[in-house]
Amino acid sequence: MSYLLLYSTQDGQTKKIITRIAENLRRSGVECDLRDLATVKQISLAPYQKVMVGASIRYGHFNSVLHQFVICHQKQLNQKTTAFFGVNLTARKPEKRTAETNAYVRKFLMKSPWRPDLCNVFAGALLYPRYRWLDRIMIQFIMRMSGGETDTTKEIEYTDWAQVDRFSNEFLQI
Repeated sequence: MSYLLLYSTQDGQTKKIITRIAENLRRSGVECDLRDLATVKQISLAPYQKVMVGASIRYGHFNSVLHQFVICHQKQLNQKTTAFFGVNLTARKPEKRTAETNAYVRKFLMKSPWRPDLCNVFAGALLYPRYRWLDRIMIQFIMRMSGGETDTTKEIEYTDWAQVDRFSNEFLQI
């Protein structure tokens, strides 16, 4: 039994989340192939029993590599058991942590030709000191508007790891 886990990340939190999922699946005896969508040019999904894709939001958009992958592989994705999760700072608010309540994920799923069997949304991390100057200012502005942390000396991980572990188990069950 082999699963393909793909991710698109800006600052590493999505990779951290999908790595945790891979560790959970491996403890259950599942072989996992973990790949960065930014480096995947051609891939056949045929050898894999299940496929999971995780992607982060930056300035309200998923990376274009996610959209390209979905368009290119939509037929295969819709014929397999699949899961998708989005990672964003809006999900730091518990009421914004589902595919139905998170505007970014809901919009992606409405426009996408892919229909994953399982979806979720995880809160990311706010890593002000690691951002370039312009990103730090822009993200601080967005956080100010949305009632979030604005101290640019702070790093805050909002990810709910228990939620990530539950999602891993749900993926095993579908």
